[in-house]
Amino acid sequence: MDTNSFLVEGAGLGLRRPLLTLFLETQPQEVGFYEVAPENWITIGGKYGKAFKAMTERFNFVCHGLSLSLGSTDPLDEKFIREVKQFMAEHNIKFYSEHLSYSSKKGHLYDLMPIPFTLEAVRHVAERIKRVQDILEQKIAVENVSYYAAPGQEMTEIDFFNAVVEEADCNILIDINNIYVNSVNHQYDAEDFLKAIPAQRIAYAHIAGHYAVADDFLVDTHGAEIVDPVWWLLGKAYELYGAFPTLLERDFNLPPIDELLKEVNTIRTMQRALQTQQEKRYA
Repeated sequence: MDTNSFLVEGAGLGLRRPLLTLFLETQPQEVGFYEVAPENWITIGGKYGKAFKAMTERFNFVCHGLSLSLGSTDPLDEKFIREVKQFMAEHNIKFYSEHLSYSSKKGHLYDLMPIPFTLEAVRHVAERIKRVQDILEQKIAVENVSYYAAPGQEMTEIDFFNAVVEEADCNILIDINNIYVNSVNHQYDAEDFLKAIPAQRIAYAHIAGHYAVADDFLVDTHGAEIVDPVWWLLGKAYELYGAFPTLLERDFNLPPIDELLKEVNTIRTMQRALQTQQEKRYA
């Protein structure tokens, strides 16, 4: 994989509003790029709006949507998509990603629901992704999501995921923790899943913590430290595909900033170790 083709680089961090002023003041060198949910920032004004603008003028940003509901049968919210396009232009945001899920049915459900793994759903979702890309005038990245039930399943998760991105001709946001969580909950091999992704489409990756309800039941929470098997899986992904940009997600139970940056720095250390190995190999 050509690592020079990425629009962002290094280790990223999701920007939460309580951390905005701190990051603007300290400008931590560990963070190569930031991610925001546009739903939470499009309407921001006042001192927070000025601080956010100051951040986007200094650092690289990407958008990760929460509510586009790509798998829904509700009409696409094209007004919102155009607002996202304007927001991205105003803040020089590199690209937009969304979940391969749905979150509405005649109103918001406030959760990410699993799309049935069917050929009909592949065509439905791909057409909606194409429409989003037409409006934004750029490719988006779709994320493999954690799910806890598979209603109407006609194909495997990886076959469904690959069929959607091929039909839509979009990029992917590969979530390493979601692969691990799903592999435990649905009893498949996480490394096999990883090897089957269309790696040439990777825009960047997510890594996060989860909650273990039982040995065979994990819940994707973004509220805990990353566990060793997830770090191992990220390392395996780098071995396979190179050190692609990777972002730490932490949505609640926010630790002290030093602890957050320690995990960000772990990503950077893994990326640099692989790059050093590759340089020695081809020297």
